[in-house]
Amino acid sequence: MGSKKKEIALQVNISTQELWEEMLSSKGLTVVDVYQGWCGPCKPVVSLFQKMRIEFGLDLLHFASAEADCLDVLEKYRGKCEPTFLFYAGGELVAVVKGANAPLLQKTILDQLEAEKKVLAEGRERKVVKDESLSDEEECLSHEKDDGEDEDVVSSEKTCTLAIIKPDAVVHGKTDEIIVKIQEAGFDILTHEERTMTEAEMQLFYQHRAGKEVFEKMVHHMCSGPSHLLILTRAEDTKDVVTAWRDLMGPCDPNVARREQPESLRAQYGTEMPFNAVHGSRDREDANRELALLFPSFKFSEEDIEAFQVSRKVHQICQHLQI
Repeated sequence: MGSKKKEIALQVNISTQELWEEMLSSKGLTVVDVYQGWCGPCKPVVSLFQKMRIEFGLDLLHFASAEADCLDVLEKYRGKCEPTFLFYAGGELVAVVKGANAPLLQKTILDQLEAEKKVLAEGRERKVVKDESLSDEEECLSHEKDDGEDEDVVSSEKTCTLAIIKPDAVVHGKTDEIIVKIQEAGFDILTHEERTMTEAEMQLFYQHRAGKEVFEKMVHHMCSGPSHLLILTRAEDTKDVVTAWRDLMGPCDPNVARREQPESLRAQYGTEMPFNAVHGSRDREDANRELALLFPSFKFSEEDIEAFQVSRKVHQICQHLQI
């Protein structure tokens, strides 16, 4: 009777090293929800997991949960507020998803399941990854010494920040004007997407304000219509890109911005809180967290960014010569 319950359970709870090793030996793909004891496993994705289990069966797709404090192997995930999903196949880590992003989770499951089928059926090489979002000092030092893709992730975090043109500015048709001002201020736009945020995304995004009166209002506003999400960098930076973008935005309250920095974006395009037209990360750590949440697959090396900037300069010179 007990074994029957175990077979139909959606997620196997991994609470010991023995169960962890058993999970690693499972055939196919296993998605592990790493959670903190004070908040429990991520409930918003349960319906997605149920749907995918029905669709793909039990043979090659498995779901598990593991409390970070219970296993030494998960030590570096302890104390993290953001849900973390680790994808294992053949005992190896093959993908990581941060945040309760159901569309991204579904896509990653489908992609990794297809890849694992090819590994098992055709003997293809399994692509193994390392979780680059771990922020302990030892990990960061080792990334600086490594070559290749791992270094690309670190360098992209050092040179980029997130910018959001909020629904209030978008609905009033100010997106193009704001983008022009961003470019005129010396920023390069590496990525630009129009996207309507989900409530789950914004609850994670503003988790540092949870419990405050403004929290629900901010979440509701950011989900009320499309936003424009941009990843910014700066050529020949004289100041950190995060600081430069915050300076261009101006004070958070549009009324204060109009008094203190009338040329700032919030002074020109904001009305009242929380309708202040644009968002920017508070600091470097916040920029890394927000980029990981909203652009989990984003990877640009310093060489990529420099090539982009050189290309832009060449284009500007050519335009000037044609005038």
